[in-house]
Amino acid sequence: MQATSGLLRRFDPDAVTAFRFLDCSLQGDGVALLRYALDEQVHFTERIRLPVLQPPAPELLERVSGLLRLLHLVAGVSYYKTALPPTVLYEGEPPGPAVAALLEALYSEGLGELAYRNARPGLPRPAFPHGPDPEPAAAPPSPRRLLVPVGGGKDSAVAIEVARRSGLEVALFSVGDAPPIARTARVAGLGRLIATRRLDPVLFELNAAGAVNGHVPITAIVTCLALLTATLNGFDTVLMANERSASAGNLIWDGVEVNHQFSKSLAAERLLSAAVAEAGGGVRQLSLLRPASELAIARAFARLEPYHAAFTSCNAIFRIDPALRASSWCRDCPKCRFVFLTLAPFTTPEHLREIFGADLLAEESQFEGFALLAASGGHKPFECVGEEQESLAAMRLLAADERWREHAVVRRLATEVLAGRPLPEGDPTEVLALSEDHDVPAELMDGVRALLGS
Repeated sequence: MQATSGLLRRFDPDAVTAFRFLDCSLQGDGVALLRYALDEQVHFTERIRLPVLQPPAPELLERVSGLLRLLHLVAGVSYYKTALPPTVLYEGEPPGPAVAALLEALYSEGLGELAYRNARPGLPRPAFPHGPDPEPAAAPPSPRRLLVPVGGGKDSAVAIEVARRSGLEVALFSVGDAPPIARTARVAGLGRLIATRRLDPVLFELNAAGAVNGHVPITAIVTCLALLTATLNGFDTVLMANERSASAGNLIWDGVEVNHQFSKSLAAERLLSAAVAEAGGGVRQLSLLRPASELAIARAFARLEPYHAAFTSCNAIFRIDPALRASSWCRDCPKCRFVFLTLAPFTTPEHLREIFGADLLAEESQFEGFALLAASGGHKPFECVGEEQESLAAMRLLAADERWREHAVVRRLATEVLAGRPLPEGDPTEVLALSEDHDVPAELMDGVRALLGS
């Protein structure tokens, strides 16, 4: 029975005993339906439109069936989180062990911030039963056709330009067509495949009626959408723009590291890669910027001036509720401050005023927010911001830069933050160096080093 508004005047998450994966389907026109339920009372149907350049042949639809089911299982976290029940149930066969391992991580650590901020008694830890090991999948071929997801921020712009340096065929992908995404794609001058995702309206009714609500591992969902789109359109590699900083958590709680960016982390990337190999389809995903820190990415982006008028990294633009959605930089959130802080050492105050509409480092009222980026409040903010070491490194560079050192916020950061954090903390040389802990293939690393190595 589909829940109705009258049924949802009051919702008790703790009364739900099980989350059920019902079924999923994909039509030849690219419309996918994903169905779920909470016990027998509340049903959800998510509708996704995947871009298909030409109607897929029946054998292709069969080949992507494993990736479609992977999307179904991963995207279910948006509905599971309304109640965080202890049990999950499949209507069909259980997934393989690699997919189950990914799900156990996404539905626990991936919901760590949500559980912490909702004062839950601990992490949700549903068990995902799995079937036997499948036959080993063939190793994917060397990258030939690259699909780069675009979010409208600086990281995806840098990933586009690294991919372009490979000399391989490159196209773009996005979920939706938010203005920063569209502007970035126009600057890149590359073709783009656009998917749309329609969450079931019952989800919003539940939220208003008392459901558990908050951050979900959205990057894993976007990656699965990109993988399915890639396979339907003949691309063999999805290049995400997740950096090494995403692996650093915010705080320790319930015995684990809570990480706002868990699904962007290297651990999640490797779990997803194993799950994709198990699901089949002959496609791979990896994070092209994984060797680099956010500070190194900002340095590279500062040289990509055509993108400067196009990008916006402030997440207020991407809020689900249009009434709460900003049109540009809000200039009052951790993400705005972090992007400003990391770009500042590599450009001028005048240029950043053109981009942001204000000089945030000249506003005394911004000091506390910038200091929090170096974990002065106990842990870094729950946002897509880099490690505290990166923020310290950026502060050191600014304190030594005649263009910035007399700015009100920079002066206070030097005396109230940096003075108590001597080197080697936040050593810019170490922060800007590329890491060897990544899964970027050799044929793409030349572009990474060329754009991000210095």
